[in-house]
Amino acid sequence: MATDSTTIPEADGESAGPDAAALRRHRVLFRTVERRRSRPRLRRTDITVTELPAVRRAVKAAALGNAMEWFDFGLYSYLAVTLGKVFFPSGNATAQTLASFGAFAAAFLLRPIGGFVFGPLGDRIGRKKVLSLTMIMMAVGTFGIGLIPSYAAIGIWAPALLLFFRVVQGFSTGGEYGGAATFIAEYAPDRRRGFFGSFLEFGTLAGYVAAASMVTVLTTVLSEGAMLSWGWRVPFLVAGPLGLVGLYLRMKLEDTPAYQELERQQDQAAGERPKFSFARLFREHWRALLLCLVLVAAYDITDYALLSYLPTYLTEQLDYGTTAGLVALVVVMIVLMCLVHPVGKLTDRIGRKPVLLAGMLGFLVLSLPAFLLLKTGGHVAIYAGLLLLGLCLLMFLASMSAALPALFPTEVRYSALAIAFNVAGSLFGGTTPLVMAGLISVSGNDLMPAFYLMAAAAVGLVAVLFTKETARRPLEGSPPAVATEEEAIALVEAQYPDQSGRGEKLAVANG
Repeated sequence: MATDSTTIPEADGESAGPDAAALRRHRVLFRTVERRRSRPRLRRTDITVTELPAVRRAVKAAALGNAMEWFDFGLYSYLAVTLGKVFFPSGNATAQTLASFGAFAAAFLLRPIGGFVFGPLGDRIGRKKVLSLTMIMMAVGTFGIGLIPSYAAIGIWAPALLLFFRVVQGFSTGGEYGGAATFIAEYAPDRRRGFFGSFLEFGTLAGYVAAASMVTVLTTVLSEGAMLSWGWRVPFLVAGPLGLVGLYLRMKLEDTPAYQELERQQDQAAGERPKFSFARLFREHWRALLLCLVLVAAYDITDYALLSYLPTYLTEQLDYGTTAGLVALVVVMIVLMCLVHPVGKLTDRIGRKPVLLAGMLGFLVLSLPAFLLLKTGGHVAIYAGLLLLGLCLLMFLASMSAALPALFPTEVRYSALAIAFNVAGSLFGGTTPLVMAGLISVSGNDLMPAFYLMAAAAVGLVAVLFTKETARRPLEGSPPAVATEEEAIALVEAQYPDQSGRGEKLAVANG
């Protein structure tokens, strides 16, 4: 296989082959399997070997698409006031902003529909094809917004076109995260799924950082007139070239080993492939769907609170400068980007559940102190409050992309994850800024966002307790996945802890 030039690093302290502790874990696992006598011993041909260069290419292609998704959503939220002035009738600044946020919300309304369409399609025709399609649609939607003439130039057609391209973006996003998380999870070796999965959320942070940085630079160097005239278009037009790069990377990939194995098994079976059934999905996997929905709801509420709502909170409630608030958020996100890979590795060593529990407990205990720090108004206190919330969110960022795909078997993984993720995102993620602002308005208490975060964490905590640990284990419905031939042979031989029966071991290892 050709050498890959990606810069994704090796996990610290890990070599390509299995270490002694990993072999001991494998022996314990296979002794348990043998006691059950319900499964035959593994042969070498039962194990998927995915070489690290191929994994890195898959991770790169998936993470770039995720970065584009959140680059777009970040751009729109940070430029909402400007877009309101460009695309909606003048005369009432509040009405313009509300109309702009209405178009923003339209994308969230379409996300579940996209999940219901692209999820089953990804399980039917393959992950690669659907992810390539969503990449094209995202790039077209974002690039198209940058080309729309203003309301002053074409009247009512301006907001109509804005709404159309937002619908395209929202619909495509319904298939993006579920597919990208599935793609990485099915490519990654079992022992390093958390580490490689963390690159997906690295893309999330990178997209937000890029959007916030571009908006900050543009609003700093350009006058208000220049921003309204042409400056706002620049970051949207960047999406075109980025989309072509992402599409090129995705088209070069093969589909995931797990999906190829599923296709092989289905082709060997007599008759046609079974048709997808929503009724069967909800009947047979309702527990996993419910767990996924609750986990994603807690994750999205905390994620959108920190990365989308808090800049507005700092400005409107605490009279903190708009640019200063964005800079503070960018600094915190850069810190999280530096830490997400080490914590992703940690989930491979100690499990996803302990890390997720730490995040839920962190929001439950630290949300109120963090908002009290924000209220003091000093720069140091504001950075400290944002960092407290960010470190709690880091536990989710490093775990979710590996934990969520493992909830479902291979044949419905894309469908189930896309549906649960986008329904939760639409109901809870997209509404978080509105709910938090509404709670403050109704109660007159500017600490209500902290209580909302605490409530979300409490519900999420219960879901984590009911979730099975999946670290270092094969995905349900998929064969074990390793990074080298040596590791595959060692995994087979781990079923034979004594030295007798060497010939049998070699026969089984060779398939």
